[in-house]
Amino acid sequence: MASTRIIKKYPNRRLYDTETSTYITLAEVKDLVLQYKDFQVQDAKSGEDLTRAILLQIILEEESGGVPMFSTEMLANIIRYYGHSMQGLMGSYLERSIHAFHEAQKRFQEQAQALMPKAPGDAFANMLPGAQQIPQVMGGYLEKGAKAVIDMQDELRSQALKLFAGFPYGGAAGEPAAEPAPKARRPAKPAARKPRAKRK
Repeated sequence: MASTRIIKKYPNRRLYDTETSTYITLAEVKDLVLQYKDFQVQDAKSGEDLTRAILLQIILEEESGGVPMFSTEMLANIIRYYGHSMQGLMGSYLERSIHAFHEAQKRFQEQAQALMPKAPGDAFANMLPGAQQIPQVMGGYLEKGAKAVIDMQDELRSQALKLFAGFPYGGAAGEPAAEPAPKARRPAKPAARKPRAKRK
């Protein structure tokens, strides 16, 4: 089993590939991702794992130029889930959605390769109309997935409010609790009369 490729990040933001003993660019790190290479970016001084930070930097550059994958609305919705009780659910849902999309694309390419064995791997994809818009398709797919999680949260909240509507504290967040209905008053009993003193 091949060992993980270590890339060291120096304070001057330069990236050093320990396997090739050369400095590499962010674009070359992106190529490692596209080639499914197993690597880890470490801080040259502390050894801290910086892989996620570098991958996020690559995503930021991709979103800033070319064809962005995420709409402004979707990015705003993702931000709203940081620190939310359903943050873990949203993250795992998006991760599973990306995996399912990737597996479907992989099977499609394998079937296309079986039909046209002598053609390059990406030849069939390039023949498809709008193939260059695949990032937008992926973004739309993820946006629908995120919306499904949000809709599910709203439905759960709605069901919870209906369930507790009969209780005095069953109002929605920010709404005053319903006051209990006043009890019917019983008519006051007449005061007991004092016995009169007997005349002699």
